[in-house]
Amino acid sequence: MKRSRSTDLGVSITRFFEEYLPEQRGMSVHTIRSYRDAVVLMLQFAARDCRRGVEQLSIKDFTAERVLKFLKFLETDRHNGIATRNARLGALHVLARFLASERPEHLATLQRVIHLPFKRGARDAPIEYPDGAEIDAILKSIDRTRPAGQRDYAMFALMFNTGARVQEILNLRRRDVRFDAPCQVRLVGKGNKIRLCPLWPATARLLRDLVGRCLASDADPADALLFTNARGQQLTRFGVRYLLRKYVAAASRAAPTLRDKHLHPHSLRHGTAIALLKSGVDFATISQWLGHASLNTTMRYARADIDLKRQALSQVFPDALPPPRGGRLMINGAELIPWLRRL
Repeated sequence: MKRSRSTDLGVSITRFFEEYLPEQRGMSVHTIRSYRDAVVLMLQFAARDCRRGVEQLSIKDFTAERVLKFLKFLETDRHNGIATRNARLGALHVLARFLASERPEHLATLQRVIHLPFKRGARDAPIEYPDGAEIDAILKSIDRTRPAGQRDYAMFALMFNTGARVQEILNLRRRDVRFDAPCQVRLVGKGNKIRLCPLWPATARLLRDLVGRCLASDADPADALLFTNARGQQLTRFGVRYLLRKYVAAASRAAPTLRDKHLHPHSLRHGTAIALLKSGVDFATISQWLGHASLNTTMRYARADIDLKRQALSQVFPDALPPPRGGRLMINGAELIPWLRRL
């Protein structure tokens, strides 16, 4: 039987995922999996388009024209939104740059892929988040007489306390929580960036009780995961989404406003940001609290509540909106350029 040989594309993609993304770029497992999904979809589409097996594809099949057809396929056949479409293209951009460095003989073809633009559109959909009363209703809907309910209550209370991403919460181990005052939790975010987040005393007590109820094992207790399923395995993001939907449905009887909201675990993160913002916490602190790479990411929460827009601007750009003098802002010629620079 004739043995199949690895193609240049197969060899390069293997190095892309095994060496380049985790070692050189330092990307998290979650980000690498997102890139993997994009590349798998692209390979499957290209194989159908070329009428060859995936194992027979080469770098010369990775053309801008085929990528454009793939992006159209995502929107028309898979009904992906603009944000998902652009995320897939972003992953292919990174792959194309890597292939260009590995195989410079294909540089001209790959440059055309790299220069494919992202699609503009209604990316900034209104942010949906639970307010304080709705969070309270969700937590009260959890049956805390059962071990699973006690776990869920502690988990969702911690998510609202910290505003952490769901995977950051699921990756927590006992050693990451400090129960001595001042109580805090150690979170590992995107790019393996570490941040410390303070805990409310009530949240710390919930976590301490949760750890106290866990069964002892032969392994190092400090290395044990905080949140596990009935089999002692790590909870998944999909499991947390299912649990939140269940509790939101139950809580909607006490808080009818929840019926009109499509909440997911990331919505709790939004709720934390809005709560901090309404409490007068500055944007720089919120950005560090949530582990944002850029202050611009945090600024979008100002659009979630129209009353916060002027407050947001006055905090980040204190000189841009000075109080009017005499009812109308008057600027002479000498002040015009400095005023424009402050905007």
